[in-house]
Amino acid sequence: MRIHKEGYLPIVVTLFIVGLLVGFYTWHALHHGTHVWLTVLVCAVAFLLIFQVVRFFRVPKRRINVVPDGVLSPADGRIVAIDEVTENEYFHDKRIKISVFMSIYNVHVNSYPIDGVVEYVGYHPGKYLVAKLPKSSVDNEHNSVVVKQNDERIVLFRQIAGIVARRIVSYAKVGEQVKQGEEMGIIRFGSRVDVFLPLDAQIYVKMGDRVSSQKTVLATF
Repeated sequence: MRIHKEGYLPIVVTLFIVGLLVGFYTWHALHHGTHVWLTVLVCAVAFLLIFQVVRFFRVPKRRINVVPDGVLSPADGRIVAIDEVTENEYFHDKRIKISVFMSIYNVHVNSYPIDGVVEYVGYHPGKYLVAKLPKSSVDNEHNSVVVKQNDERIVLFRQIAGIVARRIVSYAKVGEQVKQGEEMGIIRFGSRVDVFLPLDAQIYVKMGDRVSSQKTVLATF
């Protein structure tokens, strides 16, 4: 396991602030002989805070479950929607949308669901509504990426900011050749990813399922 490069600055800042607080209360307790319990409490909170920040930016080492005719989940989390919808940003037609909600406890690195060429990247500023809400797919800040394998195998997946998430990071570039399971970006602190598939795709997940990036097969073409 490693720490994602996007986490280096938040971790350093957190460690600095927590270090100052712990140092101050420790000094106060040692020199005045009081508030020892407060020092213990501050140290405990500091440890939990640092642990959670480091844990959020973790990148586990995984062997990619390569499925040539399959669509892998681009994110860790839970399936909160499987719907037939009209996709109006790129396809402008009916698609099956599968939504994966990521809590603050999930790994937040996103990966490419299929092999192919990046055909489209579209970033859209927006609101920070609860990511579980259906309208967050278009109302919230989001970033859409389209990967094309051939004329029949095209997938759009969308990174969506949530009520806590305040930064979407995408490394996708139009014209780039990408591999299934390869890292594509990260969303900070709780969010959602929508995957838009052809109507004839065979779906392999159901509502409430826990899925893993690079591992879980959402569907096959």
